[in-house]
Amino acid sequence: MLEASNNNELPAIPGKRYFTIGEVSELCAVKPHVLRYWEQEFSQLKPVKRRGNRRYYQRHDVVLIREIRGLLYEQGFTIGGARQQLESDTKTEVVTTGKSKKQLIAEMLDELESLKTLLA
Repeated sequence: MLEASNNNELPAIPGKRYFTIGEVSELCAVKPHVLRYWEQEFSQLKPVKRRGNRRYYQRHDVVLIREIRGLLYEQGFTIGGARQQLESDTKTEVVTTGKSKKQLIAEMLDELESLKTLLA
């Protein structure tokens, strides 16, 4: 998966919980209308929608957008090809680790919470 450190020309992702579409646009060097279009094309990309249908992206959404951007703009994939690549990456991860991303994230959060209590 494309991490922020692998993409030198893009700024680091701040340690915030939610990002507006304007912030994500700047962080990923993609215009807001392109982000809205990608939401329709990539089922994995689902920002939280609040009052007035405002989109709020989480860190994993920003990382996913950077991965999509890399596939389309840097590696030359088509939308369909990038979609297939992301789907095959997800399937491969589940087969390789035996756990889904959500399970891994939940385990990591539990570990971080236990570390937090130890350090407090």
